[in-house]
Amino acid sequence: MGLAHLLTQDYLIADSSASETPGKSERARYDLTAKSAHHPAKAKSVIQLFMNGGPSQMDLFDPKPVLNRMDGKPYPGNVEGIGNQSTTDIGVMMGGQYPMHQHGESGLWLADVLPETASLADDLCMVHSMWTDHPNHDNALYKIHSGRLFMGYPTLGSWVVYGLGSENQNLPAYVVLSDPLGLPKNGTRNWTAGFLPPVYQGTPFRPTGSPILNLSKQYSEPPEVTRTARELLRQLDRSHQKERPYQPELDARIQSYELASRMQLAAGEALDINRETKETQELYGIGKQATDSFGRRCLLARRLVERGVRYVQIFLEEQPWDSHVDLASNHRAACERTDQPVAGLLRDLKRSGLLDSTLVIWGGEFGRTPTSQRSGDIYTGRDHNMQAFTSWMAGGGIKGGVSYGTTDDFGHQVTENPVSVHDFHATILHCLGLHHQDLFFDRSGLEERLTGVNPPRVVNELLL
Repeated sequence: MGLAHLLTQDYLIADSSASETPGKSERARYDLTAKSAHHPAKAKSVIQLFMNGGPSQMDLFDPKPVLNRMDGKPYPGNVEGIGNQSTTDIGVMMGGQYPMHQHGESGLWLADVLPETASLADDLCMVHSMWTDHPNHDNALYKIHSGRLFMGYPTLGSWVVYGLGSENQNLPAYVVLSDPLGLPKNGTRNWTAGFLPPVYQGTPFRPTGSPILNLSKQYSEPPEVTRTARELLRQLDRSHQKERPYQPELDARIQSYELASRMQLAAGEALDINRETKETQELYGIGKQATDSFGRRCLLARRLVERGVRYVQIFLEEQPWDSHVDLASNHRAACERTDQPVAGLLRDLKRSGLLDSTLVIWGGEFGRTPTSQRSGDIYTGRDHNMQAFTSWMAGGGIKGGVSYGTTDDFGHQVTENPVSVHDFHATILHCLGLHHQDLFFDRSGLEERLTGVNPPRVVNELLL
């Protein structure tokens, strides 16, 4: 009896009197209908621009004059604390690889390889004091996406749609736009629902051609026939489901089929970026070789949140920011692919008024070291650094033109106002009207949370 109780507790559906909001005494409805927030929200949706591989903070956003002056000199401290490579692979101090200037009335620093993003400096909130728990890609990716260092836990997007559902029942609540060149490091684990019901996992759209196959009917029939057939299928599904209660995979499968049916009416229009003006497409860099792919996905993200999709993630292939060698050309190439599309997205959201209700997040899983790293016989790249990195946010209740947190003279360690991954997640949830302590899932008697056991802090200094 005890075992049966534990096995079924995870999947008991709330009765008709239960609240729609996840909380300590209520259970959530396991579907994607819109649910009440814990407190008034500034953001209704999120677009996460994930920069796989670890962009270098001291080369792009966090200038270090002392490091620049020490370029080519030995590291003055204990090299064992530098990074995760062996001490024999640690080179000399490596100054910033690009000119960096202040921009806007706020005076935020950005490298010259990000000219379009720099023109929007007063809309950005730079968090220079991010830190994480692991220097390897796999674990750091699990951490930044799910709050844990290991696979199998729900990602941020899944937690958000678990807590809030979606404002559009004809499109997925959580959409993933991956790169035509391939999946990111860790693949589909970056958008898993983990132990949450599978209805909350990310839905990847195809990176080339039609984002979703088979949206159009293969034959024509009267609308009355279509409606009758769908109603019959719905009744059969409900009968099948009633005889098999507490089966989250079955529930998710039925809901996905029902969503696919509704998408035949709505998705074609939402996913057709050819409906946008030529001026808008050029804003994102569509049609230019370097920016076309990322630009299309950024424009599609705007069209999705515009229609009520709750969470959109955009990835690059594998980990293009992972510059262990030739950082100068590596980062320049990554900036050329992403700078104009990112700026175009912010400008487009801003002119339509959507930026006020859309939280845009830019960043990777960790930063880079202040020293060069040996690759073969050359020292032109930087290794992983979990002790400090920069991410930025814009819109959705976040202050613009803010530079928050401080690192040491080398950009190696946080010295003021540290922001952990859990703090970062708690702040994002707060913008969406969710309290990190009240958003939990009862897993066999254990209250699981995105932000773990030790309570994080909402970084109120970043909020409007």
